[in-house]
Amino acid sequence: MHARYGALWDAMEFSRVWLILSIETLVLVCGQKGNGCGHTVLNPSSGTLTSLNFPGTYPNHTQCEWSLRVPKGQTLLLNLGDFDLERSQDCISGSLTITDTSGATVVGPLCGQLSSTGRNISVSTNEVTVRFISGTHRSGRGFVMSYSTNQQSELISCLDRGTHFSSQQISAFCPAGCKGVTGEIWGWHGQGYRDTSVLCKAAIHAGVISDSLGGMINVSLQRGITLYESNFSNGVLSKTGSLSDKRLIFHRDCDRELTVVAYNTSSVWEEVNRFGQRVLWSPGHGGSQWAASSGDQQPWMEIELWNKSSVIGIVTKGTPHYYIESYTLMFSKDRKNWKVYKVASSKDKKVFEAHSDGHVTVLNSLIPPVVARYLLLKPQRWHIRASALVQVLGCPSAPRSGDGLNTGKPVVTETVPLDTLSTEGPVVTRSSGPSQAMILVAGMVLGAALCVGCLLAGLIWWRRKKTAQIKKCCVDQGCQGFHGKKLPCTNPELVSYPLVRNIHDALPNPPLNDYAEPDVVAGGQMMGLTFRPPLEEGYTVPYTLNHYDTPGQLPEYADPLPAEPEYATPFSEMPTDLTPVSRQNQPVCRSAQGTRAELIQQQYDCPAHRVISNGYCTPVSPSTGQHKASMIYFEPQTVEPLLHTYHEPL
Repeated sequence: MHARYGALWDAMEFSRVWLILSIETLVLVCGQKGNGCGHTVLNPSSGTLTSLNFPGTYPNHTQCEWSLRVPKGQTLLLNLGDFDLERSQDCISGSLTITDTSGATVVGPLCGQLSSTGRNISVSTNEVTVRFISGTHRSGRGFVMSYSTNQQSELISCLDRGTHFSSQQISAFCPAGCKGVTGEIWGWHGQGYRDTSVLCKAAIHAGVISDSLGGMINVSLQRGITLYESNFSNGVLSKTGSLSDKRLIFHRDCDRELTVVAYNTSSVWEEVNRFGQRVLWSPGHGGSQWAASSGDQQPWMEIELWNKSSVIGIVTKGTPHYYIESYTLMFSKDRKNWKVYKVASSKDKKVFEAHSDGHVTVLNSLIPPVVARYLLLKPQRWHIRASALVQVLGCPSAPRSGDGLNTGKPVVTETVPLDTLSTEGPVVTRSSGPSQAMILVAGMVLGAALCVGCLLAGLIWWRRKKTAQIKKCCVDQGCQGFHGKKLPCTNPELVSYPLVRNIHDALPNPPLNDYAEPDVVAGGQMMGLTFRPPLEEGYTVPYTLNHYDTPGQLPEYADPLPAEPEYATPFSEMPTDLTPVSRQNQPVCRSAQGTRAELIQQQYDCPAHRVISNGYCTPVSPSTGQHKASMIYFEPQTVEPLLHTYHEPL
């Protein structure tokens, strides 16, 4: 008895579900009848319908009716993206007519071709019937019609391309169903799309909108690139395209790769490569690929995110030999209650396509997105063995208000207990985020490098400062007086010349050169000698008899000193009278041996009892001297008198 009641209850439940699905199918999806209907997608907010064989010639003697309906309180907005019916008298070769619920004709019958200004039609009701009839004809592509509510005044056709817009920023509403309408796209969401691509199909490919719902898009036109690569994404295949003037960039805020901390798989394939090494196809080890064993007929991969996040897309990447062709998705917040991701406009489980035409890297977007921390991929079809490298796209932190980000219908889900998942010895692989120890070591290395750099900079500065102090000579303003500290003039090159000898110092042996070195100008060029060259070298006497008449204008020379040992006055003449004040201001410099150089007045009036052995005369003390302070030198006797006679010029 209980079994009979159970069977009866199951039959009633099945009938109720079948009735609901049938009503939704007739009203929302297949609100059409006739044998001349083409591609059709209808939903309560927008949709798309075409004639049969579009853009090819529509067949003869066919008809089709579509019922378009939007919520009450709103009106319909129609857009004919393309309209080409063979023109004939009374449109007997083909016509399009739009009527309201009372049967009154709103638009039509239409045939021939329409201008771009006549393709936008506003209707004052929320429900119309579109009737297409074809007769005998020889040409005509047919038509494409899109509709939306009057709230979406920015409705565009599925055939509109980026080149149809002159503005750099495009904001438009794409209707549902553009995926099945003819039109080419070039590129992918990572690099952008060629501007000749149809906008709505490119938006579906990029995951901005879903084909079953449509929606608003925001596009910017930027500089084109050299090559647009082919890619398979969200069931749409793009083509490879060449350079264009502009490219289409779709904007979406939540589109980042989420951090995966752990993987759990049904099985892992262990391969022995050609070198005899064992390779484990386990995910999580440096982004390695996952592959299930050959005997695993129900493979699955569980992914644990860093925290609860809003997931908007799944990227799967296979290998040329092993890849997933399709899969379903389940998600959970706590790993206890699992939900199946379903199509937004129905209760069917959504099957994601993961391979087409040799493309092994595929993006599948979740529109609307889901909030979860755990994801479960269950491959449905695969090549040789299930294999994939999975990336999750979304926002790192989920919003607090609800499980979806966008507006629209919530995600249709189904709760499935965890124990229903089949497994063949699950393999858990954890892949945590960046190691804290590695971050600490990197910080310590950077800190040590910074400290070493600071020490080197300080050492260089100190050495430069010390070198600058050493190079200071006693004649600078900062020199010390006679009673000051010892100056750091240790470099022999910095000793002032001429050297003032002490009376007790021995004469140099051999004696110093009788001639002075030539002067050096600022550029490093040596000036001419100041001594007269020998006459046999070919020099002549200048025209000027007195060489002091025009100093600096002609080469002037002085006679060399005689060869006998003679003593000359210092290079810089000493003042004849130095007061005590001026004597205090005289700088003092010490050589490396500590010899003091004092520029003070010396008196030379040497009687016989003051002559010492080395040839110097002991100076008379100023306090006891009887002579006036003066410079008295014994003039040496030359062998031949110095001649100052110049020869006349030749």
